[in-house]
Amino acid sequence: MPRILDPYILEEINRAAHVIEEGGIILYPTDTIWGIGCDATNEKAIKRIYELKRRPESKSLIALVSSQNQLLRHVKDIPSLAFDLMDCATRPMTIVYDCVKGVSPVALAEDGSMGVRVVNDEFCRALIDKIKKPLISTSANVSSHPSPSCYEDIEDDIKNGVDYIVDYRRGERTSDVSSTIIKLTNDCRITVIRK
Repeated sequence: MPRILDPYILEEINRAAHVIEEGGIILYPTDTIWGIGCDATNEKAIKRIYELKRRPESKSLIALVSSQNQLLRHVKDIPSLAFDLMDCATRPMTIVYDCVKGVSPVALAEDGSMGVRVVNDEFCRALIDKIKKPLISTSANVSSHPSPSCYEDIEDDIKNGVDYIVDYRRGERTSDVSSTIIKLTNDCRITVIRK
């Protein structure tokens, strides 16, 4: 269970988890920038995120997992190199895997691949552990608009389009940096998608 002991933060986790479990979408702080999220198995909620972002469904989304054990449950045939890359990463790293399972097909790329990140952020880990499923994570902006560096930069269309806004870390500025994204094929070929 998370090391988060603050009762208010635990209540925020419970509120956000309830909305997600009811099929809703949330606005929340991640280990990088503010994100829009939902249950990664809920097709209807995922489609709402695509609509809110005005993003084509042909562009896959990222899922967050709370641990390497959860990653093993959702990615078939993880190359051992993936664990070395995660251990060496100096900032959050999303890895696009060839075959992700146990999530809605709507969130996957046409070839069945998907970016998945094991988060180090305690709030995100606790939320994912609470819902017991991967959590969709996509930047809290309309597609092609700049990613917000803090809560205040998030457009009203996004704030008004979600079912719940987490009341945690709203006053913080992020590093303005999204995760590194690499594609790692089952035969250990690496392609850098975003540095």
